[in-house]
Amino acid sequence: MKKNIYLDYAATTPVDPRVLKSMFPYFSLRFGNTASGHNLGREAAIILDRSRQEIADFINAEKKEIYFTGSATESNNLVLKGIAFANRTKKNHLIVSEIEHDCILESSRWLQKQGFKITFLPVDRYGLVSLEDLEKAMTPQTALVSIIHGNNEIGTVQDIASIGRLCRERKIYFHTDASQSFGKISIDVRRDFIDLLTASSHKIYGPKGAALLFVRSGTAIEPILHGGGHENRLRSSTVNLPAVVGFAKAVEILKKEGKEEDKRLTRLRDYLINAILKNIKGTHLNGHPKKRLNNNINISFASVEGESLMIELDLHNILVSTGSACSSNTLMPSHVLMAIGLKPEEAHGSLRISLGRFTKKSDLDYFIKILPKIVDRLRQISPFKI
Repeated sequence: MKKNIYLDYAATTPVDPRVLKSMFPYFSLRFGNTASGHNLGREAAIILDRSRQEIADFINAEKKEIYFTGSATESNNLVLKGIAFANRTKKNHLIVSEIEHDCILESSRWLQKQGFKITFLPVDRYGLVSLEDLEKAMTPQTALVSIIHGNNEIGTVQDIASIGRLCRERKIYFHTDASQSFGKISIDVRRDFIDLLTASSHKIYGPKGAALLFVRSGTAIEPILHGGGHENRLRSSTVNLPAVVGFAKAVEILKKEGKEEDKRLTRLRDYLINAILKNIKGTHLNGHPKKRLNNNINISFASVEGESLMIELDLHNILVSTGSACSSNTLMPSHVLMAIGLKPEEAHGSLRISLGRFTKKSDLDYFIKILPKIVDRLRQISPFKI
């Protein structure tokens, strides 16, 4: 069986062997419940505390401001619903961008059904939010602004510090979904005026099943899970200690290696973008050419159906996606690509290629060798001609 060339790191990352090793003892030897009063429970609570501190330091937060959840989707649901219901007697309006992850958009639509007012903020052709448009959308009833940091499909990176400053001046909570940017771009919750932040373990070579929500001290937020009062009564559920330990280890590795990895990935990203645009006519880069995640490439191929292109590449053991893995089963064009002004056929003809820690230049050279041949063949049978 041929080795896969994995170019879908935005969907998920393999667990780093060092992370896996750190987790092993907490499955069967040091398996205590963090809420138990005996020595195994106390030891688990100490380990949880250390993990919380490791991650808090990474974004300049206080340890008590880090809450562990089961996924970024859970964290984002907790933010929108928790802020909305905690503040609804005085403020019932939320602002989100049109290019948020589906879990933000679906939570917003659900809140609309509960009587809350939601503004879906448009973006420009690069996927950037306008501060002027954001300020105009704000009202005295606005409780929360939620703007994704690095977009999961097109890679565009927002100026969250400017957005955060504007929200702080208007006394509006600011949340950013940093699931894709966490570990790739420097984040300082104090410097960037962030009140709430989401990040996920499995995007940074940690295990699935662990994510975080940063909540600035003093923020009014209601839990959406009720039970034993875990995570300072904000997220009841037995803590997934092995996954949290792995999450913290992944962060520890990023602290040591993140800067060099950023440089390497940026070089590979730019190399691949230039090679595709140069060697294949009728291609277009989606997202901002400079303000983008170091590992993200989103390309539209004229007169080619992205799903067919992805399947053909898969037959050559090259693994990419046509958009967010969380919504890849729908036949609807990407809401992100539509929001930046693409036509439906252009959106359907797009690929997301995302690089990672184990991507080699030789992988990209092979990809560039195979890709033009597949595109040419698909265009020959396409009813649309460029």
